[in-house]
Amino acid sequence: MSKLGNYVKESYDELVHKVSWPSFKELQSSAVVVAVAALILALVVFLMDFVFGAQNMGWKGLLGYFYALIG
Repeated sequence: MSKLGNYVKESYDELVHKVSWPSFKELQSSAVVVAVAALILALVVFLMDFVFGAQNMGWKGLLGYFYALIG
């Protein structure tokens, strides 16, 4: 048997008989964890952008307005 054929046969055997696949419930809980983490990260990035501003878009951010008041 060729090396490629042997590789494909062993790979199939490993995927079918040796790998423990997660259940649908485990996949759902993992997906929820990833979605919540992504939302939290997006919120943090939004808040950083809101506070520090984007000068090239004309928004100085909350800190920019604060510095304008005291400066």
